[in-house]
Amino acid sequence: MENQEAAPSPVRGPLGRRVRDRLVRDRRVLIASVAGCVVLGGVLTLLPWGRTATAPAPAPGAQAHAAVAAGVPAALPDLAVLIGERERRLRAHPEDARSWTVLGTAYVERGRRTADPAYYPRAETALRRSLKLRRKRDAETLGGLAALANARRDFRAARAWAEAARQARPGRWTTYPLLIDADTGLGDHEAAQDALDRLMKLRSGPAVLARAAGVYRDRGRREDAAAALSDAAAGARAPAERAGYLERAGQLAWERGEPEDALRYFREAVRLDPDQRAAQAGQGRVLAALGRTKEALSAYRVALDGQPCPQYALELGELYESLGLGRQALAQYELLRARVRDAAAGGADEELVLGWFEADHGDARAAVGRLRAEWARQPGTAVADALGWALYRAGEYQEALRFAALATDKEKGGGVRSAPYVFHRGMIERELERYGPARRHLQEALRINPYFSPVHAGAARAALAELGEPSLTDVPVMDVPVTDAPVTDAPVTDARE
Repeated sequence: MENQEAAPSPVRGPLGRRVRDRLVRDRRVLIASVAGCVVLGGVLTLLPWGRTATAPAPAPGAQAHAAVAAGVPAALPDLAVLIGERERRLRAHPEDARSWTVLGTAYVERGRRTADPAYYPRAETALRRSLKLRRKRDAETLGGLAALANARRDFRAARAWAEAARQARPGRWTTYPLLIDADTGLGDHEAAQDALDRLMKLRSGPAVLARAAGVYRDRGRREDAAAALSDAAAGARAPAERAGYLERAGQLAWERGEPEDALRYFREAVRLDPDQRAAQAGQGRVLAALGRTKEALSAYRVALDGQPCPQYALELGELYESLGLGRQALAQYELLRARVRDAAAGGADEELVLGWFEADHGDARAAVGRLRAEWARQPGTAVADALGWALYRAGEYQEALRFAALATDKEKGGGVRSAPYVFHRGMIERELERYGPARRHLQEALRINPYFSPVHAGAARAALAELGEPSLTDVPVMDVPVTDAPVTDAPVTDARE
């Protein structure tokens, strides 16, 4: 064919013989070399040490830096090393803008992992210092400020910072998880899905799968969420990252009413990362449901020692209360209030958990006021549920139902299948004498997770027992004319025809 090269003509004469002899010798040398490499490779494969074939593990500071940059969980000891390295670097080179960004983002992760809001003002100072030193707006620094705002539960600010980071560098994939968190906190699930779609076009891998799982869960796609988390955990490289994904898988299993599976996930997460306090609190939640109260109390105490999160204090207090240990419960409720005050001092918003607490254990009217203000700031699904419950506890049942519907109706954004949310709606409907919907929602709450709360699961069962079975007297009677016409085998025609 015309496009094929012509075959080379053979070389003739004495010069040709010398060329052919050299080619033969070279070919023999090549074959011997290849054979030697094959043998040597086999020997190296069989040797027990093989240290030369294994790349050295990154230093702890480098591991933490890689995790923080990718927005994935980092081990606390590694974070401490990274923070120490950057602080020393900045004492010697205070104009190093990049180091200020890394330090600020590491402070955010440290504050989040330890529930210590004192790190957040330090993070803000470092990140704003970096912005001031740079000649143009840097996407990494803007992303750090978005992460800080998400950690403080200031979702409007988080979305603004994340959008600025996206505009500065649209192809930076780590910006989109920050947008997903902010949009979810604001109850904008469509925007969160759009951000996920853009993220998945830019990147794949465990971190993306874990973010996808969160969006799937919020949209009611629990099977997809579980599969994504399983793949994320299998693909994670660092133990702390894998532990973080296993903790989320355990939380999802708990929400599905599968306590034994949840316990396995939580225990493996703690084995991989002993500082995984969310998994330890998860163990407390599950062990209480399984009746292993002593172990549950111990797990909660360990979690609170390492991460004194107000949510954990509320759960432990309610567990004590369910056991008739009022004094111990009050101590946890005081800890909750103190932690909320500490959070406010660090610029963090814990009004949601305080509203939950006040609605059930304090001043319901005060809870309504707090949660109305929270709804005005960031109208997420969790805030809608909490405000609806607070209104119910304050006796404002009609308005309570409106917010409970927002939290549970898919058409209104409440796609997540949550036993507490459905329980709240059922109790409100019972008070409004809507007995059919109330019975249906209370049954659904116990079907989703029969162990969802040491206090409210029992209340759901008691309410259902009080409602009883549906009565035939509640069914409307239809006036059907009676005729003496004989029954025939004639085909039945559709009335619409």
